[in-house]
Amino acid sequence: MAAISALQNIKKNLRPMDVLIVFVPLAFWSTTRHMPVLEFFASCLGIIPLAGLMGRATEYLSDRIGSGPGALLNATFGNACEFIIAFAALRAGYQDVVKASITGSIIGNILLVLGASILCGGLKFQTQTFNRVAANTSATLLALAAISLTVPAIFHHYSSHIGNEDELGLGISVVLFATYVLSLLFSLKTHKHLYTREVDESAKDAIGVHGWGVKTSLGVLLVSTILVAMLSETLVKSVEFVAHDLHINKIFIGVVLVAIIGNAAEHSTAIFMAMKNKMDLAINIALGSGAQIALLVAPLLVFCSFAIGKPMNLAFTEFEVLAVAVSVIILGYVANDGECNWLEGVQLLAVYAILGTTFYFV
Repeated sequence: MAAISALQNIKKNLRPMDVLIVFVPLAFWSTTRHMPVLEFFASCLGIIPLAGLMGRATEYLSDRIGSGPGALLNATFGNACEFIIAFAALRAGYQDVVKASITGSIIGNILLVLGASILCGGLKFQTQTFNRVAANTSATLLALAAISLTVPAIFHHYSSHIGNEDELGLGISVVLFATYVLSLLFSLKTHKHLYTREVDESAKDAIGVHGWGVKTSLGVLLVSTILVAMLSETLVKSVEFVAHDLHINKIFIGVVLVAIIGNAAEHSTAIFMAMKNKMDLAINIALGSGAQIALLVAPLLVFCSFAIGKPMNLAFTEFEVLAVAVSVIILGYVANDGECNWLEGVQLLAVYAILGTTFYFV
């Protein structure tokens, strides 16, 4: 009976992306055979299910330890995969790829994740509603992200001293990190009623944590994190070869490919929630993740860059700044009325497709 129950739990917890786990050993095998292109794409595909497992383990642990500490745990580890990949690129000296991955994660969550969620949910429900105050709060935090990218870009044109740009980036990172801490206070303490969510059986089905225990979750989180770190190293190591052999610029790799890999698990969960008419949760996943990238992951990467002796500033390219600004502007129109339909999802996806195509030809 125990074996049958275990098999049933495994079946319930299987997600379509879990089949990609076969690319993990393929990535390590291709490393030994010196096949950088295969190594890159196998690493990309292998990270996707591992990121999903990390998210599911974190989700289970957060539910077990209570709403307040659990939300803090989710907030802290929600974008661990993106941070690991970006830190590997930072250590390798690919600061342009790191910045591109930050840009890609922000616009990916706003346009791709939210757009796909609204579209898929809208195909099942004519109109879906959500908490307008919570959505506008996240939109405002993302507007702050756009400002934090715009100011260093403008400063770059008026200062020829690189040290000043590095110091400015460090100062802005401190402000962003402090704002993130205060946003946690807002969502977990003073206005937590706006972010209260019900974790019912359908939510657990979408997340895939049936039958998991604390020990299982901790084990899955530990092993997945180690494997993601290892695959991130192989992925970053092969970026230069892929960019050269396939004639793809590294900015496109960071903005589109790396960002989609890191956000793949959140993509699927947000879409599942939207299709179950849980738009508050879907929007919280998409916009919360985008805000966390801007206010937590980006500052931490700047802090780490100084710690390892490879200072990174926040002087993004003009088109990266434009991409984030455009995303935030269209988000304001979607989030303002507290309801959405499938056409709004199409519009968000269209903007993402336009920006992605442009980054390819940059």
